[in-house]
Amino acid sequence: MLRTTAILSAASAVVLATTGCASIVNDSTHPMKIETKTQAGDMVSGAECRISNDYGAITARSGDTAQVRRSSKDMDINCRHPSNPEAAGRAISRANAGMAGNIIFGGGIGAIIDHNKGTAYTYPTWVQLVFGKTLVFDRSAEKDGQPVMGTEPVGNK
Repeated sequence: MLRTTAILSAASAVVLATTGCASIVNDSTHPMKIETKTQAGDMVSGAECRISNDYGAITARSGDTAQVRRSSKDMDINCRHPSNPEAAGRAISRANAGMAGNIIFGGGIGAIIDHNKGTAYTYPTWVQLVFGKTLVFDRSAEKDGQPVMGTEPVGNK
């Protein structure tokens, strides 16, 4: 019995040392609710949105929740609607709790693996783009149950 426990413990240590903590805890995608509104604040659903980062691009309709690919790189979102000018946004990628877990369990190897796979990063989970504007959405400003407020990039006012 003691030998079996020792073997299982050793195998678990090898798995943790050779894979990233965020890879174990997080999927390679996470949900992002995308909404669009007019400059007057009226919600507009059904706009076609292109969501892209260094792993590729997907399309979704505003008002829906899309599964976006995690990455260490920022994500661009562009929404088009026939009755409105284009709405554009940039979602800032931020390290998530999985990266902290690497420091405790996975060490440097786990951090490198999760960085390269993107699983150690998360985008805002709810954004509201405004037609006719380009906004930046930073997950560090996220509050549960509320959309992240977009800000205009410096020099874009």
